[in-house]
Amino acid sequence: MQQTVNKQAIAAAFGRAARSYNQHAELQRQCGERLLQHARPGIALQVLDAGCGTGWFSRRWRADGHRVTALDLSEKMLQQARENQAADCYQSGDIEALPFADARFDRCWSNLAVQWCSDLSQALRELRRVTKPGGQVLFSTLTEGSLNEVSAAWQYLGRSAPLNRFASLPVIEQAAAGMMLASYTLTLAFPDVQSALRSLKGIGATHLHQGRPDSMLSRRELQRLEQVWQRDARGCLLSYQLVSGVIECE
Repeated sequence: MQQTVNKQAIAAAFGRAARSYNQHAELQRQCGERLLQHARPGIALQVLDAGCGTGWFSRRWRADGHRVTALDLSEKMLQQARENQAADCYQSGDIEALPFADARFDRCWSNLAVQWCSDLSQALRELRRVTKPGGQVLFSTLTEGSLNEVSAAWQYLGRSAPLNRFASLPVIEQAAAGMMLASYTLTLAFPDVQSALRSLKGIGATHLHQGRPDSMLSRRELQRLEQVWQRDARGCLLSYQLVSGVIECE
């Protein structure tokens, strides 16, 4: 799947979210914990965290005794990772053109980052390229059908939801030919609509590849969203369709 992506705009969006990112990153943490279940045991591995954000999982890998290189498109995210002493090395870079030699790492980890790439197949090729034979690539991504609650709520307002289109599962399966994939749904709950919307902004996920429509909401529209938003006993819901992928490099 290829899409038109403004990498500078993506880096800027995540840069704006860098300071508040960890407050809103429950999705990333839960998704990453699931992805960790697919990691093979290893000792003192060279690990690349591709799309490291503030370095939450870089710290996990480092605490387990591995040497971690943290890479992100956003310099401000990398700065947060440095301040958190998350990794051993820090590198600004693009997953679709990794600035590393072939077979550099024992394990490449990319948690909820490749959905921001213009070409998923190229991103996966690059992760495979820099992984040693016998190593492992672990990645996760969002898929089509994520955030249906947002789409439905905006439909009530007669407006297009400010959301990107994510790749369908068949498209991801084609890009990840021969890899192990596991798909699942993760639903988060929030006390009110504004909290749900802040969670999206707080992780930088409000960047739109096709440009931003008029997305400012009036007080009346927010009140309407509170009335129609899908919820359960826990609160207002945001549902994500997710895929975990594993590449065993030969």
